[in-house]
Amino acid sequence: MRHIVFLTVFSSLMAGTGATAQEVRITTFKSDATFTLNGQTFTITRNQDTGATMQGEFARTSRACPPDCLQPMHAADGVVTAGELEVLAFLEQDVTDRRGLLLDTRAPEAFARGSIPGAVNVPFVTLGPENRFRDDILRALGATTAPNGTLDFTNAMSLTLFSGGAWSSDAPDAIEHLITAGYPAEKIYYYRGGIQAWIGVGLSVQFHQTPG
Repeated sequence: MRHIVFLTVFSSLMAGTGATAQEVRITTFKSDATFTLNGQTFTITRNQDTGATMQGEFARTSRACPPDCLQPMHAADGVVTAGELEVLAFLEQDVTDRRGLLLDTRAPEAFARGSIPGAVNVPFVTLGPENRFRDDILRALGATTAPNGTLDFTNAMSLTLFSGGAWSSDAPDAIEHLITAGYPAEKIYYYRGGIQAWIGVGLSVQFHQTPG
């Protein structure tokens, strides 16, 4: 009998707060994530349409392997793998405090079609040793030139890298290039789910060209 009374009271409470009950939150006590990059404020929420489904390119579940083979959970020794909540915390804390950057390692045309808000496009190929401008990119990420001409990463930014999804090697390749260049693994985070997982849970996407 007590169970019936509890369910009746609970149903009445939920009916009186319908808008709150239907709200799609990030976590129970977190409705959005707000951070600042270069003086611009970004707010990330989830899609409030509970009937929404994935559309377009990232609705595909299978891609030819190779090249699009499933990637391991750990990209490299010392590199921490992150999920959506860790990426949001990184944006709110490290990026806002100007000590971290979120890097989208896909090609520019993929980045333009939609990325995580606040992400900076650094295609993985630009971090390869064959790119004669790679050291310039590393300096932009906080590395400095030591007296002996090598790069010093003591004050380099913390980085979170992602690409298309768990099937994409772009981010792992970029991480390998960074570590080979001397970037400390403990300053690198890997968002394995990438933009596909991000869209899959309804989080905000920033478009750098008109969708279509």
